[in-house]
Amino acid sequence: MNFNFASSNPLWRASLDVLDFIPLVNADYGGGIIITDWFSENNSQDSIKITIKFLSNEIRADGLEIIIHEKKCLNESCQTSLTESDINSEIKLAILKRAALLLNVDRTKARNKDGEYPTKKN
Repeated sequence: MNFNFASSNPLWRASLDVLDFIPLVNADYGGGIIITDWFSENNSQDSIKITIKFLSNEIRADGLEIIIHEKKCLNESCQTSLTESDINSEIKLAILKRAALLLNVDRTKARNKDGEYPTKKN
């Protein structure tokens, strides 16, 4: 599979926009993956780490996978587990909505003054 994730890719840009409040550990558009650092709200001992895997260049629900790990700490002992919760689907939906908006903006900018989209040159 060949991915074209670059700064012009709406799905990639939307993902970075949605996760802009969390520090990133890895953002490899060539490999189609974004991994956040551990994040917790209000200095809680519980934190999450989000991984986004891009499975397609297309803006569609099965084009990306959201994986969330949860770390629960009690005193000095921490346990990490894979979690499936509403946050997975909320993040995916936010990314898809943002990507669709970015794509629409990109298409609007690409129109020439006659209202036509530019054609690709071979």
